Amino acid sequence: MAAQITSGRQPAELYAAILAETPQAPTDGDARARGSAPQLSGPSYLEWSNDIISSAEDAADMRRRMGAAALELGAADGAGQRRWHDVVAARLPSRHWPQQRVLITAIDAHTGEPVVFDRHSGIELVDAVAASTSAAMPYRIGGSRYLDGGYRRSENADLAAGYGRVLVLSPFGGSSRMPLAWRMDLATQVDELRAAGSRVEVVFPDSRAGKVFGANALDPSTRPQAARGGYDQGRALAELLHPFWH
Repeated sequence: MAAQITSGRQPAELYAAILAETPQAPTDGDARARGSAPQLSGPSYLEWSNDIISSAEDAADMRRRMGAAALELGAADGAGQRRWHDVVAARLPSRHWPQQRVLITAIDAHTGEPVVFDRHSGIELVDAVAASTSAAMPYRIGGSRYLDGGYRRSENADLAAGYGRVLVLSPFGGSSRMPLAWRMDLATQVDELRAAGSRVEVVFPDSRAGKVFGANALDPSTRPQAARGGYDQGRALAELLHPFWH
């Protein structure tokens, strides 16, 4: 989404593009053919990742375990990577990094270390986004493989440290599957930002978006309702947030 809204396309154009789609709910066996991300889906993915999270000692240990398990699971999925690259490329209005600062997170599957890509990283925007959205199947860039940037920290709002005003758009409603002791949750990051002097506002999706994350989040049929709900909520919040920006 960061790559989309900084592409030069107006929000109304992005919104219209989603409503113009005619998605169908995926059935067993055709998720990859329809262009889903190269990853496990539904309860099997949640069970797989929850087992790793529950067995880890801390966040760094969780990332190492997640990377090792993903490498074992997706070692030979070259065709899946090519499909996911093409899907991501088709969804981006531009393949070029914007001039403004955009940070895209991922996890190095070999080391478990967090990685933050930007336009100075020497990789294409499509690859950065594809790597950041790959879960159980690692995405290859050069000699490295990468996993979902959400395992760095929930929402990754801490990357805005140093800015006077920070607006966080949290599709997960601030929830986290990680133990609170790991301090990966959004509330902890907001406290850190405010303690450092930032003014912070957080927006969670309301009921108009539907139960996107309570269902299969890889199901493209959830996109139109989520888009309509988010668009209506954004218009309703615009007047309230105007003083925050000005």
